[in-house]
Amino acid sequence: MKDDWIDIEKDQKHIAREKMKAQRLRKTQWWKNKIAAGICHYCQKRVTPKELTMDHIVPLSRGGRSTKGNVAPCCKKCNNEKKYYTPAETLLQKLHNNAHNVSTPQKPSQE
Repeated sequence: MKDDWIDIEKDQKHIAREKMKAQRLRKTQWWKNKIAAGICHYCQKRVTPKELTMDHIVPLSRGGRSTKGNVAPCCKKCNNEKKYYTPAETLLQKLHNNAHNVSTPQKPSQE
């Protein structure tokens, strides 16, 4: 069974161009300040700056860009779970999972 539920046509030139921009962005003082805080954008856990990755909120494979408004420090666990999903898709997936994990309330017994 295939786990991925989205078929994506990737623009390899766009991805390569944006990855180069991300490399430059990682060297800026702005990014160094972001990771120095040591907080994952998604789970808000404190980790060492070395444990943070640069996550593209709108993934490059989905047309996202390497701009200050589209990157965030992210722990490896959250980055791996997010994959190539957009914020809206991530939210919908969480809602879907929660809806299927909730047990139906039991009627009170009448003794």
